[in-house]
Amino acid sequence: MEPYNYFIYKAIHVIFVVSYFAGLFYVVRLMIYHTETQQMEEPKKSILQDQYTFMEKKLWNVITVPALIILVTMGLNMLYKNQGLLHLPWMKSKLGMVSVLLIYHFWCWRTLKQIQNNIFKYTSVQLRMMNEVATILLFSIVFAVIQKTMFGEYWYWSIISFFGSGVILMLIVRLINRNNKK
Repeated sequence: MEPYNYFIYKAIHVIFVVSYFAGLFYVVRLMIYHTETQQMEEPKKSILQDQYTFMEKKLWNVITVPALIILVTMGLNMLYKNQGLLHLPWMKSKLGMVSVLLIYHFWCWRTLKQIQNNIFKYTSVQLRMMNEVATILLFSIVFAVIQKTMFGEYWYWSIISFFGSGVILMLIVRLINRNNKK
């Protein structure tokens, strides 16, 4: 019965990883749109700001945070059931990327609270670039899990290539936004 429970935890973990990343991707997109309302005239500005605040709160509190809690709970449960995973290089890399993801999560939460209080510290272009951080982390985590043994041997090249890809993604976002302004 034990392996069966492990695979149930694993399935639930994967399902809520998908839900969590969907929430992260969309909440930053909403912050981008919310930030862009600063350039609008009243009453459109106030109406959209109220709507974005409502959507951000619902998304964060109903989808993103609960998904994070469930995915972490299932992940910890799997590690408890199979403690040998903690000694594998790919798992150490995955957990390192998950630590960075949690830092990103708290950055999103803090930035979201600031925007909802009309404190706009980032431009929409900067937020678009920050939105790519979640993409890079998702790639890194998925590749670590899928490649397992290969990732263990060449983990440093994988991390370098993912962060290099991230820099390229951010430069593309910046280039696209520059061209859209012309």
